[in-house]
Amino acid sequence: MLSTTISQNSDILAPGEKAHPWRICPIGKHFVKEHIVHVHPSKTHPEGAVTTWHEHCANNPSHKDELSYHEIQYISKTYFSVLTGSPTAVLSNKIFLEADDYDLEIRGWVKYWNDIFRPNVLLDANLIKALIGTESSFKKDPPKRRNAHGLMQIMNQTFLVLKTPKGELTNYLIRIPRKELLNSSANICMGVRWLFQKHKLASIRLGREATWEEAIIEYKGYWKEIEAGRVPKGIENLRKFYNILSQDSKYE
Repeated sequence: MLSTTISQNSDILAPGEKAHPWRICPIGKHFVKEHIVHVHPSKTHPEGAVTTWHEHCANNPSHKDELSYHEIQYISKTYFSVLTGSPTAVLSNKIFLEADDYDLEIRGWVKYWNDIFRPNVLLDANLIKALIGTESSFKKDPPKRRNAHGLMQIMNQTFLVLKTPKGELTNYLIRIPRKELLNSSANICMGVRWLFQKHKLASIRLGREATWEEAIIEYKGYWKEIEAGRVPKGIENLRKFYNILSQDSKYE
């Protein structure tokens, strides 16, 4: 049985404080990479102009914590390569050819969101790896559903919710361009963040702390089958993959 947990997140942060030590920008700002800006013609510049905006932290209109695509890439490249621990590099040898290609991103974003939300029992990166196996078989753009995208099959509505400050999420938003939704690090970052939200919703649904497996049932929308006494194929596979990864991790 998978571990039980509940989010212990606190949104009380001092002005100017960073949500996480890996962040470039403080709460209320997001990182903007250096880029070229084309200025439209005006009285001052009748023919328009081209200027360079240097990298900087821009204010968020929401005043909430927001991860930008560029900061996601910065965090991934700067911090993930030195991390150790799960997920286990084993599924590529046993089930999926590409399974171990994303271990750095899985390990890094599980640590990041565990640090943010501080659950009583930490989310296991092996579980996210098993979840990706059931969602996309580790294909960046699987031919599965038109309205679901990437390794963790982020739904169109989920993509919107994750960046909307007045929607379902109260904080810790992720705002990336739609064209970058298939980027492996951005997709995993969003998927793990969304699983923490689904854990919260599953706990409300059940009137108690949800297990991580129950959070995934919420993530996958399996409650009708579960309540009917059936075990969905996706959960069978999740347990299978997770058991393989958990057993092999003991011998690393």
